[in-house]
Amino acid sequence: MSPRSPFLLRKILAWGVHLFTATGAAWSFLALLAINARDYRLAILWMIVAMAVDGVDGILARLVDTKTYAPGIDGALLDNILDYFTYVVVPAYLLYTADLLPPGWQLAGALSILLTSAYQFSQSDAKTEDHYFKGFPSYWNILVIYMLGMHVPAWGNAVLLVIFNVLVFVPVKYVYPTRSGLLHRVTMGLTYLYALIGTIAVLQYPNVPQGLMWVSLAYILYYLVLSLWPKKKPEIPSGYDVNRDKR
Repeated sequence: MSPRSPFLLRKILAWGVHLFTATGAAWSFLALLAINARDYRLAILWMIVAMAVDGVDGILARLVDTKTYAPGIDGALLDNILDYFTYVVVPAYLLYTADLLPPGWQLAGALSILLTSAYQFSQSDAKTEDHYFKGFPSYWNILVIYMLGMHVPAWGNAVLLVIFNVLVFVPVKYVYPTRSGLLHRVTMGLTYLYALIGTIAVLQYPNVPQGLMWVSLAYILYYLVLSLWPKKKPEIPSGYDVNRDKR
């Protein structure tokens, strides 16, 4: 094996991770097509696939060191573009299409999350230097899946939409699950369990087991408590590049 072979392999792996990340756009587009066809069960499936890609691509990027071996791609920028598509545009279209809001409010609801999330994503410290999200981190696809799966009344959905739009502007620091400090293993274990329970439940749409949906809310409560728990100000070493670990 030539001396360049390991380097070439690392470059291939790094570019492969970027390609894997980019597939999130494909899965989200398939979700849009399913929404357009009013096949909400299939739309949920594609949304889950897109979220699964987003859930592991950062780990893979750090594992193969994409910043060193594929420096021509800004992984953080790619991730933000795909996150806006996956977590904002797709659920906005679902809100507009699926009669989840009171009559006449579908367009306003969809536009509201597009606008507030544009603000949230464009903040220079939307992802803080100590690895938190500042303000509600635009988990709109998860919210609309709950609206569909739990058959929340239209007026209730409207109230939830207003609350979470306001929370975008409240500078609370929400946990980044893969960067949850001392509770990392616990958080990731609960995250995977939550994903499994949620997937089993919502893929039975429209006959979603309500018991499983209510059980899954225990993770949401854990996440909120972990996020709202008082945090120590991180010590940033001199010369540390806060953008180094965005992916």
